[in-house]
Amino acid sequence: MTESATTASRPPLAAGEYVLDPSHTHVGFLARHLVVTKVRGTFEKVDARIRVGETLDASALEVTVDVASLTSRDEKRDAHLRSADFFDAEKFPTMTFSSTAVKAGGQGHFAVTGDLTIRDQTRPLTLDVEFLGTEKTPWGTSVAVISAAAEIDREEWGLTWNVALESGGVLVSKKIQLEIEAEIVPAPAAA
Repeated sequence: MTESATTASRPPLAAGEYVLDPSHTHVGFLARHLVVTKVRGTFEKVDARIRVGETLDASALEVTVDVASLTSRDEKRDAHLRSADFFDAEKFPTMTFSSTAVKAGGQGHFAVTGDLTIRDQTRPLTLDVEFLGTEKTPWGTSVAVISAAAEIDREEWGLTWNVALESGGVLVSKKIQLEIEAEIVPAPAAA
């Protein structure tokens, strides 16, 4: 999609309701461990409703993440991340993101600003979303592909647990990278 005065406010997809294809979607995070190591985690259960309007201003995104579905490939670490030290999944079972604005950013990029709620604390967040295109599968369905990223300071959402290291660093970084790779498909028709 080229950026011009006439197309900058138009979405790259046809107007309508879309959802995630869960088997082709990754919603995850990256944190530094011991200052130098990168540790990645994934949320296995994520629901999203994407409304593509005739204009970007009429478009919206609503996401709900099941916190207990977190996996980082280490059961002990996962249990700790689900505990009250971090996400407190028993008390706060979901995280949500609700968009408030969608703006064109050029070269297939869009800034999706909204409210991210973790542990009942809501803060603004802007996702850098890249629209990677659409494709028809061998089974005749059409999918759109997006990639999105953002960086947050986890302590702003009450995720403050940490351990000081002898070197002067901390066990878990405050800055967390959010990573999203998703295929989206038209929402099923209401029954």
